Amino acid sequence: MNPEGRAPVETDALIIGAGPVGLFQAFQLGLLEISCHIVDALPAAGGQCVALYGGKPIYDIPGTPVTSGSELAQSLLKQVEPFKPQFHFGEQVATLERQADERLLLTTSAGTAFLARTVFIAAGVGAFVPKRIAVEGIAQFEGRSLFYHPDSLDRFAGQAVVVNGGDDVALATAVALTDIAEQVTLVHRRDGFQADEALVASMRALVAEGKLAFKVGQPSAFDGRQLQITTPDATTADLPLDALIACLGISPRLGPIADWGLELERKQVPVDTEKYETRERGVFAVGDINTYPGKKKLIVCGFHEATLAAWGATAIVFPGKAIPLQYTTTSTRLHELLGV
Repeated sequence: MNPEGRAPVETDALIIGAGPVGLFQAFQLGLLEISCHIVDALPAAGGQCVALYGGKPIYDIPGTPVTSGSELAQSLLKQVEPFKPQFHFGEQVATLERQADERLLLTTSAGTAFLARTVFIAAGVGAFVPKRIAVEGIAQFEGRSLFYHPDSLDRFAGQAVVVNGGDDVALATAVALTDIAEQVTLVHRRDGFQADEALVASMRALVAEGKLAFKVGQPSAFDGRQLQITTPDATTADLPLDALIACLGISPRLGPIADWGLELERKQVPVDTEKYETRERGVFAVGDINTYPGKKKLIVCGFHEATLAAWGATAIVFPGKAIPLQYTTTSTRLHELLGV
């Protein structure tokens, strides 16, 4: 039992990271009839690909002349859909411990526990987590009146909302909320933005129309119902609110992975190039998190690694069983699994 008294979720495979490589890992496992759960610290799938360059073009995905980070993530989600992987968003895997029966017990920041036969670390350069507002005591309001990069804005209907930030996400959030919330205020440290020009123009038009308030300043105190900001001239202003949404970007943190005894090399996990298995049996690492001679940090290379890692897992999930190589073009069993 985990510390909260809930029995662990038992699974053939646990994937840490829901970026493109993690999603394709789930697909390859599905083709081999290995069930999986996926954990990611972000509130939705896509990882670095969506969080850092969701709208930017990608030209080196085989058979796809051009796509974007967001479009690629959506395509991969659609591709893996037949295998129904179970997602656990907003959670970071904190501990990994070998059990007497050789399975691996993992627990997350949300208290979820998994008992897995195999583990696939597809965490990119670490778990991408939202940058926090640097105000003392503010963490206690997270999930109540303070939200970081919320995946849905519907919950803020009819509320007084303050959005803190100055990038594309912050401005898009503030603009979208003007049709949902009762009152919206955008707060940024300066009257200048690192955002798309059209988005800035939309934001300024709404300010001119009185539909969106804009304040220059930085958060200096928060009590859950009122945000105090300090302006560039060192004065303060108080903004009453129902919800504070912070869109300050995200940053990668290797986090607990560094404490799992996987012999890191420059914050990367060494693997073999046969199965992309770490020095811990049953723990595989794919994508940007791993390292080996000749390693290239490309999405297409991560797809190759995920394929061989899935095959490497078969000896553990199906011990003593010979698994035939099947082709999706001709295998009736794979067609059945894919629902085609």
